[in-house]
Amino acid sequence: MTDDELRNLVASIAIAQRELVEQQKQTDAQLAKTDAQLAKTDAQLAKTDAQLAQTDALVKKIGRKVDRVAELVGNIANNQGEMVEEYFYRSFLKKPVLGDLQFNSIQRNLNKAKGGLEDEYDLVLINTNKLVIFEAKAKAHPKDLERLVNKKMPNFPLLFAEFNHLHRYAGIATLIATPDVMTRAKELGLYVITQQGKHQVLLHEGREFSAG
Repeated sequence: MTDDELRNLVASIAIAQRELVEQQKQTDAQLAKTDAQLAKTDAQLAKTDAQLAQTDALVKKIGRKVDRVAELVGNIANNQGEMVEEYFYRSFLKKPVLGDLQFNSIQRNLNKAKGGLEDEYDLVLINTNKLVIFEAKAKAHPKDLERLVNKKMPNFPLLFAEFNHLHRYAGIATLIATPDVMTRAKELGLYVITQQGKHQVLLHEGREFSAG
């Protein structure tokens, strides 16, 4: 190898080394930039996690409040229902009369389970040959009447066979009798009683559902 060739080789090696050093610097700078971006992403993720934790805590807090409100509303509804039943029950105890019918027994919350079937009846008025089943509501809706006729009345003779010799009637006892309830009650042949002042009044007489 001649001196010129040797000098050229040394020069090319030096240039290659400088290029390698420059590439390494660029790589180091890119890695440093990437590390900074990752650090920034980690910080953002940490911030997001903190926000999610706060959101979860808030959702749980709201959920507890909603559950509490639902519990309070349910208690109010239950208490109101019990008061309505109590009013009509006490009224019948004081005066066991429905139109021209006289009764000698007033049953409240008559409940029985039999063969997988279970039902409860708010008020049942009984005499020697008739009984009237009343569903008590603060404000009755047509769906309450439908349920009484289509579910509760058919269930009654299956659960309480001891009353099957009696003629059966049904009705709704409600503090508020809306026009749509009155119309549907007449169509279904139900008694309707409501409160008027300190007394209960009969708004509509029902038809017989079955003969004993």
